[in-house]
Amino acid sequence: MPNLLQVEVVAAEGKVWEGQAVSLIARTTEGDIGILADHEPFMAALVPSAVQVTTPEGIDEIIAVSDGFISVFRNRVSLLSSFAELAQEISVEQARVRVANLHERIDSSEATTDEAREYNRALAQLRAAGQYQAKMKGQSYSEITPQPAKIAPGD
Repeated sequence: MPNLLQVEVVAAEGKVWEGQAVSLIARTTEGDIGILADHEPFMAALVPSAVQVTTPEGIDEIIAVSDGFISVFRNRVSLLSSFAELAQEISVEQARVRVANLHERIDSSEATTDEAREYNRALAQLRAAGQYQAKMKGQSYSEITPQPAKIAPGD
């Protein structure tokens, strides 16, 4: 059996997912990155998105992350985020309402840092839930959510 990744996704509230994987796809500030076993050591900042972890059994675990970091070292992948949630546990309706309620404030640059974080969290949830629902239906996923709100460093 080929080498596997040991993956851990941790949010502020605690561990969200842990297990072995054959691959992982995450979105960083530089774009999407795919991780396979024996990947070079790597560290990057995450953006609000859906992370896809493929297990040795062929199951795709989809996890919403709002921000944070990914690190890869010796087949260990750690994703640390202030928020993370399994896609199948997301309330799509609640996430849509939060995005709709905050969209105008984000577009007009009137949103507080906390509102921008809440908006980004809801976008990550919509992306993860959309990807999960498409997989369950055997369809491909096309991302149509708005861009995340920018949060100034140190906020």
